[in-house]
Amino acid sequence: MAAIAMMACATAAHAQAVVRVGWCARTISSAAAPFAVAQKMGWFDKAGFKVELVPLPGSTDCMRTVATRDLPYSLPSIEPLAIIHAQGVKAKNYYTAYQGNIYGIAVPEASPIRSFKDLKGKKIGVTSMASGGVIIARALAANNGMDPDRDITIVVAGEAGQTAALLRSNQLDALSQFDTQYALAENAGAKLRFLEEDNRAISKFPSNGLIALDETLKSHRAQAIALAQGYAKGTVFALANPEAALRITYEVFPQVRGTGRDETAAIRDDLKTLEARAKNWRLEAGGVTMWGENSEKNYQDYLDFLLKFGVIKTPVKAADVITNDLIGDINAFDREEIVKLAKEYRAK
Repeated sequence: MAAIAMMACATAAHAQAVVRVGWCARTISSAAAPFAVAQKMGWFDKAGFKVELVPLPGSTDCMRTVATRDLPYSLPSIEPLAIIHAQGVKAKNYYTAYQGNIYGIAVPEASPIRSFKDLKGKKIGVTSMASGGVIIARALAANNGMDPDRDITIVVAGEAGQTAALLRSNQLDALSQFDTQYALAENAGAKLRFLEEDNRAISKFPSNGLIALDETLKSHRAQAIALAQGYAKGTVFALANPEAALRITYEVFPQVRGTGRDETAAIRDDLKTLEARAKNWRLEAGGVTMWGENSEKNYQDYLDFLLKFGVIKTPVKAADVITNDLIGDINAFDREEIVKLAKEYRAK
């Protein structure tokens, strides 16, 4: 009986080995493929844990939950980290997941609006007021000589179908959302056009990454490395075989597939969403050579941009909010082996 009790305790302990990670959108989409692949392939299991993604309204909430220790890790954009750093919170982005900027401004395809300057007095829809899209809209307004508090109106448009419906009913003039949300809105019937010239002002800036408190990176270093390495391997796999990664995502996160969708249509639409994000996974998007590498120059340029246009109120050094200390260990895997695994993968 004692042996059985010990086994039960061991099983319970193993079942509790769950690492919760903030996912900075209300909906888990096919962009979560790297996590799904890592879970399916057992890469997290080998490190002694499973990953639970926790959907949150946006990057601000993702950062807040780490600061309050409600979650050990999250995947926000850098702006909330820079803002909260000034309040004395010691945390770092230790793995850049999206090397290129996932944000930008879009308008309905038939809209007469041709540049951000045309948005004076207009309504701009964001996924939530906690989204990095709010910060981007305000910064671009200032960049175009506007007062962000008076010259534009930022409203919550929700996600996907809700956004598409608001555009169709002319309740929005533009969107300040991000790559996968734009793909989801188009899948829901919205036809969008991007303000490319304005978006180029932010295109080189990095977006979201894995962040944790400094104390977590020190006391749980091996776990932080394993989490990011699993994500990196999953990214390599998804880039090499997007459809296989998508099918794995349906298995691990069935809510992505949902119910009542024809499989062919689901694969078509969700591949569009995954590929929208994949452009910013690539190393060349940030001019780096290692998975998750934080380009100090790119981050500093962005922080200076945010300071110039009043998003952050005091100067922030990139070195104070990013670290490459774990990157070498995170990249200690055979990329070609993962590519081979992806190309040979067949769903069972």
